Amino acid sequence: MKLYYADHFVLPLPAGHRFPMEKYSRLRSRLAASGVFAPDDFEVPAAADDAAILRAHDADYLHRVVSGTLNAAEQRRIGFPWSPQMVERSRRSAGATLAACRTALAGGWAANLAGGTHHAHRDFGSGFCVFNDAAIAALAMRAEGRVRRVAVIDCDVHQGDGTAAILAEEPEVFTFSMHGAKNFPFRKARSDLDVELADGTGDEDYLAALDEGLATLFARFEPELVIYLAGADPFGGDRFGRLALTREGLAARDARVLSTCRQRGIPVAVAMAGGYAPDIDDTVSIHYETVMTAARILAPCDPPL
Repeated sequence: MKLYYADHFVLPLPAGHRFPMEKYSRLRSRLAASGVFAPDDFEVPAAADDAAILRAHDADYLHRVVSGTLNAAEQRRIGFPWSPQMVERSRRSAGATLAACRTALAGGWAANLAGGTHHAHRDFGSGFCVFNDAAIAALAMRAEGRVRRVAVIDCDVHQGDGTAAILAEEPEVFTFSMHGAKNFPFRKARSDLDVELADGTGDEDYLAALDEGLATLFARFEPELVIYLAGADPFGGDRFGRLALTREGLAARDARVLSTCRQRGIPVAVAMAGGYAPDIDDTVSIHYETVMTAARILAPCDPPL
């Protein structure tokens, strides 16, 4: 198994910034101390190169990001001020999901200990997302001839609007987003399957909707690889979530998704996605349980034929 990380590429964020950058290094430390993973299970990924990024993103947008010529409005929409570290970390985060997909196809599963940057569109970034790692990775796996069909299962509380928009004309990539109906983004894109949830949805109703969504996905589509954006932000204590899941409910969510994939012999690349609880330990614990659940459930799978 491999856990890919880039948490040492720290962004120079202003004091009081809302994004909990520290969660990534704390997650890696907890996983390293768990006794489940060996030191060489943790790996810094190669940065995604221009060729990989350009399958999902517009060339002029990539140029503006790399050259530091994003205007003030574009930077506000992303939510981070531009810096060379922002560029490198964004490339590495996309590279981590690329690496996790390749490793999953060889051995059953792998994880990006960040990622899930699903609000990045083809020609603009948004919502703390610069490059769309899931779209980049799905298109790369197809371009490299590793698989034909990829599903993106996105359980972050916010719709994967950028992923849906980028992959809208890709019939061999299925996008499934399960999210708060009234939450950001307020102008939704159209995924292949959207499950919208009312504010205050709790464990029981959430898991019932998830079961129905998974059944629909696999009735309509037969993926050879799943990219799972877990998300800690459906948690009832999340600042931006508006749902009411418990930590136990989120662990059950992960188990449902991962067991369903395991039963079908589908390799899974896991990304953490969002999480903004006032107590950062809550967010770290939810991400930690996602990875530990994957380690427990996803024994090596045979590569797809």
